[in-house]
Amino acid sequence: MFNVSREFAPPFSLIAPFFVLGSLFYLVATLTLPFFDAHATHYDLGIVAWAHLFLLGFVMMVIFGAMAQLVPVVLEVGHFSVDFYYLIWPLLGLGTVGMVLGFLLWPGLLPYGGFMVLTAMLIYLADTILTLRKVEHISLTVKTVAATNGFLLLGILAGFAMALGIGAGAGVDIGRWLGAHMVLVLGGYVTLTILGMSLILLPMFGLSHGFDERPIHLAFKVMLYAVPTYLVGAMFDSNDLRFLSLLAMIGAMGIYLYQIGLIYKTRARKENDIWFRSMVFGYASLALSLPLGFVALMGGFEHLGLTAVWFLVMGFFTFLITGHLYKIIPFLVWFERYSPLVGKQKVPMLADMYPKKMADFQFAFSAAGTLLGGVGLLMGSDQLFKGGAAFVAAGALFLFMSVKWMMKFGKEEINHG
Repeated sequence: MFNVSREFAPPFSLIAPFFVLGSLFYLVATLTLPFFDAHATHYDLGIVAWAHLFLLGFVMMVIFGAMAQLVPVVLEVGHFSVDFYYLIWPLLGLGTVGMVLGFLLWPGLLPYGGFMVLTAMLIYLADTILTLRKVEHISLTVKTVAATNGFLLLGILAGFAMALGIGAGAGVDIGRWLGAHMVLVLGGYVTLTILGMSLILLPMFGLSHGFDERPIHLAFKVMLYAVPTYLVGAMFDSNDLRFLSLLAMIGAMGIYLYQIGLIYKTRARKENDIWFRSMVFGYASLALSLPLGFVALMGGFEHLGLTAVWFLVMGFFTFLITGHLYKIIPFLVWFERYSPLVGKQKVPMLADMYPKKMADFQFAFSAAGTLLGGVGLLMGSDQLFKGGAAFVAAGALFLFMSVKWMMKFGKEEINHG
């Protein structure tokens, strides 16, 4: 699956905390969702706290853990210092908790939580940038890694400045910089990372080959210009630039969806496993989010915008991350515990190393909850939204149990052996 030598592969003990903590933060975030209503806005500090709990504790934590393993694959070189990752997860975890408590209860905690998050991300960026210096072959994915890290740096600096503004009274215009912070992190880092990793992971897991890569190159270029355009719009308080930037991002993601269709058509593996179903739901959510976002942007309909963001975050981002956990964790466990035994004794197949029943329940509850919650936001119905949120929370519980199950797979057998 992954072309990783033992010389470059980080130890399992380094990566495991990222996935366990990430799934735990996801569970906590979803358990709090039913306490919100369908009319909350992104200016509500409760929503802001939840967004940081979800995006830092779950999305960033899992992405950083995955990148610890994927960097050697993507860049075809070893980490500058993989030991940096031992510092990242505790700093990111504690910083996330500090920021959430700061938004909800004690604003004075925000600068401290923000500083820990900033430090964790600067360590991550330092390793990635120093690793990039060793790269010889510059592919689209390598360019993506370089660009996303630049946007992440700008995004976290903007976020830290706002944390100082709220928690320490620094003179920062929150209204102006909040949008730039969100676009830099979600558009510039998370979305572009997904674009870059798609060319590695989707063809590998789906056994796709021979497809036209020009659409994703175009989508990358459009996003690469759209994100800094939004930043310039924020700097000069230009609504026109911000509008054009968001319009370009929607167009770029539409082109990306077309690329996904090309990859799907050429796939050789036809298995309908948890990974494939998660990808289908995730990309269907993106396909639903884009027209909703376009209409909201053109007409200024806030409830449509909230619904678009819901399907983007809870449908697209979440299902792409959770679906890949069922592929990445079994491989890491297999590589750690069973690869030395190849040729000496029978070893399990990767398809046997995830809990199929729990995964099915996770998918069913999460998909139903995402759809129901989205309808609730669209119709302004608290009952439908809270019902959907409860289903999403149930799915998150099954995900957490699945992650723990996969992490423990074969541990006692190997120890006794």
